[in-house]
Amino acid sequence: MGYPRSLLAPDEEVVVDRHPHWKALFWPVVVSVLAIAAVGALWWWVSGTEWSDGTRTWIGVVAGVLCAALVGWLAVAPWIRWRTTHFVITDRRVIFRTGVFTKTGIDIPLQRINTVQFRHGLVDRMFRTGTLIIESASDDPLEFDDIPNVEKVHSLLYNEVFDSIEDDGDRNR
Repeated sequence: MGYPRSLLAPDEEVVVDRHPHWKALFWPVVVSVLAIAAVGALWWWVSGTEWSDGTRTWIGVVAGVLCAALVGWLAVAPWIRWRTTHFVITDRRVIFRTGVFTKTGIDIPLQRINTVQFRHGLVDRMFRTGTLIIESASDDPLEFDDIPNVEKVHSLLYNEVFDSIEDDGDRNR
C-alpha cells in the first residue's frame, strides 16, 4: 500500500514512495521464531513430565500467552510500524510519515534542501540499503535509516532539488 494520493497537492507527482528496507524486520522475525521454538520445547518437556493434566494445561496456557505477547510486542508491532512508515519524494517536497495511533511526520520543501548525502556500510551495501541524510536551510540534518536503494533515491532527490531550483529561477526572470 503506497502513500495515499489524496494527501498530495493538486498536480503533485510522486517520484519515490518507499517503506524502510525489509532488513529492519530481520531481528523481530528471529526473536519470534526463537520464542515459538522455546514454547515448543517447553511444551515437549512438559508433556514428558509426570505432572497432572491440569498442571500441564496451565503451563501450556501460560507459555502460549507469553509467546503470543512476545511475538506481538517484538514482531507484530515492528511490522505495523514498518508498514505505516512512508518515505516519499514528490516533485515539490520530501514527506516522511510514521505511526498508527500517534502519527508523526515531516515535510521538507525541495527549495529548502541544501545538501543530500547517503551513508551505507558493508552490510547495508549487501542489502542495497542505507541512511539518507538531508540538510535543509534551517534545521539540523535529518537522517532517514533503512532507505531501500539509497544511492538511487539520493540521485533522484538531488535531481528533483536541482530541477526545483531551476524552475524557481525560471519563474523569477
